[in-house]
Amino acid sequence: MKIKCLIADDEPLAIALLQNHIAQLSALEVVGTCSNAVQAAQELRSKQVDLLFLDIKMPQITGIEFLKSLRQPPAVIFTTAYREYALEGYELDIVDYLLKPITFERFFKAVERYYSYYSPKEMQLTPAASAPQQDHIFIKTGNKYNKIPASEILYIESVKDYVVLHRTDGSTFMAKYKIGDMETEVKDKRFLRIHRSFIVNLGKVTAFTLQDVQIGKLELPVGNSYRDSVFKVLKDGL
Repeated sequence: MKIKCLIADDEPLAIALLQNHIAQLSALEVVGTCSNAVQAAQELRSKQVDLLFLDIKMPQITGIEFLKSLRQPPAVIFTTAYREYALEGYELDIVDYLLKPITFERFFKAVERYYSYYSPKEMQLTPAASAPQQDHIFIKTGNKYNKIPASEILYIESVKDYVVLHRTDGSTFMAKYKIGDMETEVKDKRFLRIHRSFIVNLGKVTAFTLQDVQIGKLELPVGNSYRDSVFKVLKDGL
């Protein structure tokens, strides 16, 4: 039996990101999506919902107000860009509190937490065998999630509190991210961290040495602490 999930969020790209994450786990399925609390209430009345991914900042009725209004709510995982609601969320006995942009790794941990309390132990949380490998990533800028094909990215560079995605057409895309968070976001999409400031698309690497990685005519340095792992991955993969 699958865990039936409802997504309530007023940002279409945030919904799409969660749908992508859910599709990678065979034990979960999306039974509905909605953009506000009124629609969510209708979905809960008409469908079986085991797990609700609930955005906090929604029009008219917030996710917190909506949850307080439910007599018999399903298990809830809050999704939000705002840290300040965390304490109030946990006081409502939610499963977890996910900060946007939500990486698959953090999403997986939240679902495992739900699983440990609500699901039969004989069911296993495993990647869906039929789920295709996602060939894009969503990068958040402000309140918008930008879909960028992974194949268009040559490498990712850290610049202070930002990352810069260098693309195949020569353009760049900048967003406020820690490079460690970006590394987690792209690790399942054939990218490799080679330096504290650089992540490369393995499919674009044309040559390498112990000191640098080459993408066409561009040479990027390999950090000392990354050297052994980078050499092993590239030697086995190229």
